[in-house]
Amino acid sequence: MEATGTDEVEKIKSKFMSAWHNMKYSWVLKTKTYFSRNSPVFLLGKCYHFKTEGEYSTSLTPLSTDGSNFDKINTEISGNVEEFRKDFISRIWLTYREEFPQIKGSALTTDCGWGCTLRTGQMLLAQGLMLHFLGRAWVWPEALDMDSSDSESWTSSTVRKLTASFEASLTAERDPKILPQPQRGPARRDWDVTEMRNEVYHRKIISWFGDSPLAAFGLHQLIEYGKKSGKMAGDWYGPAVVAHILRKAVEEARDPELQGVTVYVAQDCTVYSSDVIDRQCSFMDSGKAGTKAVIILVPVRLGGERTNTDYLEFVKGILSLEYCVGIIGGKPKQSYYFAGFQDDSLIYMDPHYCQSFVDVSIKDFPLESFHCPSPKKMSFKKMDPSCTIGFYCRTVQDFEKASEEITKMLKSSSKEKYPLFTFVKGHSKDYDFVSSPLHEENDLFSEDEKKRLKRFSTEEFVLL
Repeated sequence: MEATGTDEVEKIKSKFMSAWHNMKYSWVLKTKTYFSRNSPVFLLGKCYHFKTEGEYSTSLTPLSTDGSNFDKINTEISGNVEEFRKDFISRIWLTYREEFPQIKGSALTTDCGWGCTLRTGQMLLAQGLMLHFLGRAWVWPEALDMDSSDSESWTSSTVRKLTASFEASLTAERDPKILPQPQRGPARRDWDVTEMRNEVYHRKIISWFGDSPLAAFGLHQLIEYGKKSGKMAGDWYGPAVVAHILRKAVEEARDPELQGVTVYVAQDCTVYSSDVIDRQCSFMDSGKAGTKAVIILVPVRLGGERTNTDYLEFVKGILSLEYCVGIIGGKPKQSYYFAGFQDDSLIYMDPHYCQSFVDVSIKDFPLESFHCPSPKKMSFKKMDPSCTIGFYCRTVQDFEKASEEITKMLKSSSKEKYPLFTFVKGHSKDYDFVSSPLHEENDLFSEDEKKRLKRFSTEEFVLL
């Protein structure tokens, strides 16, 4: 009886904290974001130009001006703004959730306040999978039709109103033809075979990140892998630890669709080319030979206690590459998923927004809460030095080309004697390092990995 009483107290406590976090984190989308029209905007390797005088706002609150500046924007510029919005909204957004199935070994039914780095890691992996299955040119057909008032996933009526005002502030009395009216139901019959296939993969990718114990890259599974490095549900995770957890999650995934993807985590800021290629050329679980796509994760530090501004050009260069799938980073005590930049500001997606659990196992589950309606910006100077950079290479040839381009960028942008990280030929064992085994039978992490993970977890900043 005593144990049962304790469990009930924990459940009540968990629900109380969930309610508090829900109220606390439902306000994070309220801030304004301004983009200059005189500087290009980069988003995961794509460049957008809004060249004209003045600024436009992606704020969630109405603009204080009368919107007359928008009258000066010609059709081409307007189209480019919409293309950027469509591209950004199409990225998969993974945030705090509440009321999901209880995490094994705890009473937690929410990750509010502690799961932000896991969420940003999920977003980076999701972008890699989108490149793999959908390609960089894909955008969600309904991106500009997204209306939060139609979604039961939003946790606050206030945020519904704010998001609606965001739509109004961006269009700012422009010709309504720029934003087509939402088409639902029967309109889907007009989709061609490619669009239908893309929609299937769109939903499938999101379902892999669902908040349930069976989802391959869901929070429940990631926490199970994190236990091998001494992390528990409710603990804070750093970018490097999350990189290793993602690698294990992809290795252990059993969905046949995922057998053509692998993840490599750089060791001590070094990418060993032969180790990467070995992963790409390893056999599928089915025994079939074939080249795998690889997602390369590189944990780095961009300075000591504070980020060294000398690395700004390098970070911008990375985010402008077609191979880049983003950066797991943030500012002290908060983790963000960095996906682009304009001038000296980084564009990011924020996981610090509490939304209700969505059961992704049901047919036609609502998609709106997995797509962010508003980009946010942050000065590079505020960035915490600890981060993990991600790249995607579909083939061995892509990897070789990417390593050459990134190496040139590292050399040209580095004012220090040594670059942030390096690509070297050969295997890690050739340099007297203990390489991480590709397939570990008895444990998910090798002893060498456990030591590195323990060191990472003590060196990195604490993320709330």
